Amino acid sequence: MALTISELAQTSGVGVETVRFYQRKGLLFDPKPASTTGTAGRRHYGDQEVSRLRFIRAAQRAGFTLEEITELLELDRSEDKQRARAMAEARITALDERIAELQAARRALEGLAKECARSDKGPCPIITAFER
Repeated sequence: MALTISELAQTSGVGVETVRFYQRKGLLFDPKPASTTGTAGRRHYGDQEVSRLRFIRAAQRAGFTLEEITELLELDRSEDKQRARAMAEARITALDERIAELQAARRALEGLAKECARSDKGPCPIITAFER
């Protein structure tokens, strides 16, 4: 497969500038993939870059930072599964903490909404709570 940068971006579900950003950060293989003869100097990308971009996006959705993603990619090359597992476990702990925070925020907001629904008179408890 030989994709232009715009085709690579579209296939991977990102923008062209995102691809360029990842290239500058060293997350993609070669910042300047080889151009193919007869293609007016356009660079082409293949399955490896598509796979790498999908990995990066999935890791970001899991909450990993670009620095952590870089480390995960290095760990893959060195086959350091123990460190990769430790990173995943740390991310799980962080996600659990964030979920607990979001659940507490939901409960608080739900209580405020119920309080607001009790009466149309006086100041809005939701707005009052956020002003504090």
